[in-house]
Amino acid sequence: MLNLQIVVISLLRSPLRREKARSELSKTSLNWSFLDAVDGSQLQSFPPEYNSRKVRRLLGFDMTQNEIGCFLSHKKAWQTCLKNNQPTLIFEDDFILLPHFEKTLQLLLTEFHDWQLIRLQALAKTQHDIVKIIGEISIVKNHADPLGATAYIIKPEAAKILIEHAKDIYEPLDHFLEHEKKHGVEILAVKPYPVDISKAQSTISDRPDDRKPIKGIRKKIRSFNRVVDRVFSNDPWFPK
Repeated sequence: MLNLQIVVISLLRSPLRREKARSELSKTSLNWSFLDAVDGSQLQSFPPEYNSRKVRRLLGFDMTQNEIGCFLSHKKAWQTCLKNNQPTLIFEDDFILLPHFEKTLQLLLTEFHDWQLIRLQALAKTQHDIVKIIGEISIVKNHADPLGATAYIIKPEAAKILIEHAKDIYEPLDHFLEHEKKHGVEILAVKPYPVDISKAQSTISDRPDDRKPIKGIRKKIRSFNRVVDRVFSNDPWFPK
């Protein structure tokens, strides 16, 4: 039996998505459980971790309630990982397992131990450096953010680090994970990815239609604020 716990982050109000996740995982021999997601749409106010003033100053607009709920849900999963002191596979609830999924898990957990967090999916293609080849899979370091946080494995020591840095929520979860200079957790990936999310539909449906790239004077002001933060903050958002 693999030394691994598996949790599927899922909203209680999304039974169809839960059924889809259950159907996918029933194809495996793995034990797993749902982790009730934080429903951002039900938040009555911003949580203490969320620094609205800082986000507006450095991002240019507030995160939405569902983006915050998504971040808090993953933080809840990290806390479960740390509490049980066990490597944890964290899923969001819209994924397709590819035929080599279980074999990939077996190889990762028995043949490769020098890792903190390993990505099992991506939305975007990226170039990479190969860290290690194990049979038919490659452990790699991506050159750019491949986007998404639907499936990844994390160790307790890495979960502890992310929890500490998540005391200050300042960007969407998937960007935070890839922001290694901030939290210091090395993000690796396994290719070919064993989880497909190309048809995934996000439950974050409250992003304003007019959230377009910041331009003009607003962009200049944001750039200035970021420089000031980098130079003078004890904990800069964009460390050098």
